[in-house]
Amino acid sequence: MNSEIEQLLQWIANIGIKGFGFLPSAEQVAQNHLAKASSVEDAINSVIAWRTTSAAGTGFITDLGGIATLPLSIPASLAISYALGANTAAAIAKLRGYDINSDQVRTMVLLSLIGEAGEEVLRTAGIAIGTKVAKNIINQIPGKVLIEINKKVGFRLITKAGEKGVINLRKFVPIIGGIVGATFDAGFVNACGQSAKRVFC
Repeated sequence: MNSEIEQLLQWIANIGIKGFGFLPSAEQVAQNHLAKASSVEDAINSVIAWRTTSAAGTGFITDLGGIATLPLSIPASLAISYALGANTAAAIAKLRGYDINSDQVRTMVLLSLIGEAGEEVLRTAGIAIGTKVAKNIINQIPGKVLIEINKKVGFRLITKAGEKGVINLRKFVPIIGGIVGATFDAGFVNACGQSAKRVFC
């Protein structure tokens, strides 16, 4: 894997799981929502709703701590979307009882960022999701398979940086671009949460 892409994936996973600056750790997010919920599932839905709403307000925010350390030149706004998506997915994994510091779960958190495409990547690797034994299956994924999954995730995340002119629209038409950016961020984070619910069942 290209070393810069590998570093990007590490950056996203680290900030998404451990938090940084205004972004709390995934464990803290999970604890906060579980404390106010009647069940784990309610807490998960609460995390997704809260993160989706907060993501809609990040269209103009580019001051996430650590943004200057990004190893690859992608727009700061997109990097924040990735970090918020990873934070959401990791909080869901924590609520479902997964070890969010394991290599396998870190990869699954990243995989949640590419939605249904990520689930297809798992299927082609012979990994079943959406079953009661998903936790055991994920915990046993060998390192060689994790590397291949990470490669596919990295490629898709970099490709997304230039998709549909969203980034250019933000740059050249600030007000309209901000609205489009907020809509993109909210939809992206919500999709990450829904994907994580299926992966971490």
